[in-house]
Amino acid sequence: MTEIVQVSGPELVTYADELAALLVETVDGGSSVGFLAPLDRGAAACWWRERAASVAAGHHQVWIARDGERIAGTIGLVRALLPNARHRAEVAKLMVRPSAQGRGLGRSLLDAVEHSAADAGVTLLVLDTESGSPAERLYRSAGWTECGSVPDYAGDPAGVLKPTTFYYKAVGPVGTSPARAARPSTSL
Repeated sequence: MTEIVQVSGPELVTYADELAALLVETVDGGSSVGFLAPLDRGAAACWWRERAASVAAGHHQVWIARDGERIAGTIGLVRALLPNARHRAEVAKLMVRPSAQGRGLGRSLLDAVEHSAADAGVTLLVLDTESGSPAERLYRSAGWTECGSVPDYAGDPAGVLKPTTFYYKAVGPVGTSPARAARPSTSL
């Protein structure tokens, strides 16, 4: 049975080596998640540890999916920090081990992020993925809306520039962010 849990900053440091193994496996498998192959496992672990302060500060959230004692997948949510953007966040680094794919784990991780974001008052989520990747099927089937593609936006793990497609999803009633809801109404 797979369990999805949100991790704290200190827990992220604890899981950094396991998450590094997942990241290396994902990059070696050809998924474009921001890194080039071959990815050094030590560098990958360092990248995860560097996120811990942001997680502890509440700017970044990370969930892991545990399948027994092993991390089978992960997903992140990066909160917008600017005052005019606090209603939105970016979904980042959705990864599922190849051995765990096809069992709905990616959808479960995405659902966990969407529900947590909505509960926190986030009303708009955005993400990007390599155009034509298998991830696009997941996002479309989960109700995400494509809003455009940019050619040569990012390199795949081999460094070849590929187009990236951007998606968005409303996860709460439009115009109901905590900042808006807290404003008193005025009548003229």
